[in-house]
Amino acid sequence: MVHRTRTERDEGVMGRPTTFAAIAAILACFVAGETAPAAAQGTEPQSWPELKCARYRKAWSDALAHRGTKGLGQEFIARHEAFLASGCTAKGDVCPRSAEELDLANMMVVAAMNAGMASTFPPFSCRK
Repeated sequence: MVHRTRTERDEGVMGRPTTFAAIAAILACFVAGETAPAAAQGTEPQSWPELKCARYRKAWSDALAHRGTKGLGQEFIARHEAFLASGCTAKGDVCPRSAEELDLANMMVVAAMNAGMASTFPPFSCRK
């Protein structure tokens, strides 16, 4: 997680103050509420990697629905979608460049950790 000043961290969508912790908590609730849906439907239980990806995919979808895509670049979204399409197994190459991308990346790392995944699960990395 990248640490930033309080002003940078608290500046939200369209300039409204938001708290990182509140949004992360909302995502954590969504992720924590996501249990093995396959088991509830009477099919084979999902493997842990499949379950992690399903939880992460839901947290991503919920985050975008909650905050929108304002400030997120096409490359950031496309690379993240490619990670999801791979079943969350592709090498992480989603580099947050804008303040909004960095905020979302940090939220997703917290959501992943709250769902029992390592902080290294999300695909965020800037190699160049």
